[in-house]
Amino acid sequence: MQDIPHKSAGGAPAIVSKPEPGIAVITLDRPQQRNALSLGMMAALHVAVEELSSDDEVAAIVIAANGTAFCAGHDLKEMTAHRRDPDGGREFYRQTMSKCATLMQAIVKCPKPVIAAVHATATAAGCQLVATCDLAVAAETAKFCTPGVNIGLFCSTPMVALTRNVPRKRAMEMLLLGDMISAADAAHYGLVNCMVPADQVMHGALEFARRISAKSTATVATGKETFYRQAEMPLAEAYDHAVKVMVENMLYRDAEEGISAFLEKRTPVWKGC
Repeated sequence: MQDIPHKSAGGAPAIVSKPEPGIAVITLDRPQQRNALSLGMMAALHVAVEELSSDDEVAAIVIAANGTAFCAGHDLKEMTAHRRDPDGGREFYRQTMSKCATLMQAIVKCPKPVIAAVHATATAAGCQLVATCDLAVAAETAKFCTPGVNIGLFCSTPMVALTRNVPRKRAMEMLLLGDMISAADAAHYGLVNCMVPADQVMHGALEFARRISAKSTATVATGKETFYRQAEMPLAEAYDHAVKVMVENMLYRDAEEGISAFLEKRTPVWKGC
């Protein structure tokens, strides 16, 4: 396994490892702060995602975490300290929310599928991170919530990812009540794909990653980008866009190889183009 530590100027680490061919794991490693998304943590995570996006050896990415929490959301101690700024913290808060939004969009734009391995609690922006990932595996004991309303701060930015993953009534329930929900409810709502025993979380996430890495990387990248683009379009526009993408995809060498392999009953050999 290759470990490549990424440290921001603020010293908050995200550790990148490559446990097996085609797979990278980004581990949030700020356990004493429950992996809160400080500016430093977000910068380190963003750097890792961007670098892996252009790494030809990587086909799928897993985001995991060390410690007793997956991610506790924004670092409230860091944010509170900036209330003493001359502007009352306005610029720092704008920067924090903007950088978080940029990070989440980088995960969506990453051509490699990103899988959350949620071993414990994910709250507020931590829940947003889970919702933003393409797939998510949760421990049976994991819990999720968007509790901002309980402290006078509505989870407006987590709401963006949440409402694109779960039904509206369920999203509003989570946002208005701020209650913890179980992994079972998270799976039922569609926030995570499945729940597994706590000691099987990484195994489940890596199994998703293995299966994805066995596909054509060019086809997967095209499919992910198209999935998110068409989801924001009106129906007719979505179909028009999907038709164009499907035609271009048919001309890929990998599509030719895959169809030939299927007809010839053999395993395809992907070229990534």
